[in-house]
Formats: sequence, C-alpha cells, structure tokens
Amino acid sequence: MIERRLPKNIVTENGPDPIDVHVGLRIRLRRNLVGMTQEQLASSVGVTFQQIQKYERGFNRVSASRLYDIGNVLSVPISFFFQDVSAQVAEERYGTLPETFEVGAASHFAEDEAFEDDPLSRTETLELVRNYWKIRNERARGQVYALIKAMAQAEN
Repeated sequence: MIERRLPKNIVTENGPDPIDVHVGLRIRLRRNLVGMTQEQLASSVGVTFQQIQKYERGFNRVSASRLYDIGNVLSVPISFFFQDVSAQVAEERYGTLPETFEVGAASHFAEDEAFEDDPLSRTETLELVRNYWKIRNERARGQVYALIKAMAQAEN
C-alpha cells in the first residue's frame, strides 16, 4: 500500500505554497515575455490587476479554470506553468521528495538553479529578447547577435 503524504506548506501560516509561487513566477515570466502589463492580463481574464499581483507572488492560488484562461491569453498550454519545478520546490512542499518522483532527465522536476536566480527570468533579459526579435532585417539581427557574442567572449 502506498502511503500518501500531504504537502506541509498548504496551510497559510507556513506561507505561500511553493508550487503556487512557482506557477506565479511562470505567469510573470510569460506575461513579461509577451510584453503585457498586469492590467492588460487582468482585463483579459476578468480579474483585477491586484489579483494578478497576488497570483504572481503565490499569495493566491490560481484555480484550474483561471489558469486555463491565463494560458489562453498568454498563448501557452497549462503545462507551461508547471515546467521547471525544481527538486528544491518539491522538497519545500513535501519535506522530502515523494518516492513517486525521480530527479533526473526523465523527472517531473528540473535540477537547475532556483527560478528566481535564473538570468533568463529577469526583465532586462526578456526585453532584450523581445526587442531582438523585433528587428525585421535578418542581416542586422545577425550583426547584433555577433556583436553581443563577441562582447561576451571578450569578457572571459
């Protein structure tokens, strides 16, 4: 018989659930990547921008139907919001990793750094990528790429 462990951080006195925080961070990441404000997203899904703020911080849990609406507005499947859940998040939630999960290549969890520390989630990075792809001239875009790459190599 498999023993079922309940997540210990579900109770509000322990703070936001780590999965809710992760989902909120993924909402913010995608919203920023598409260049949408909290107000625009809120209007599109029928909530206040304060509610979007609470979702993005993990203070309020996003219902399945609302997450579906958010995914539609941001043009991503619901699974996007659960990608890259780290083993650390799972351990925070359960105390230890559940036996049903394996950390590794075929895992439900990614072993990379915490999402918050990922330079790819920074607003500056998102703006850079968004603006890079706005350059319609392929040659000019290639030159920008070459310049950035050369500058980065010169730093090493």
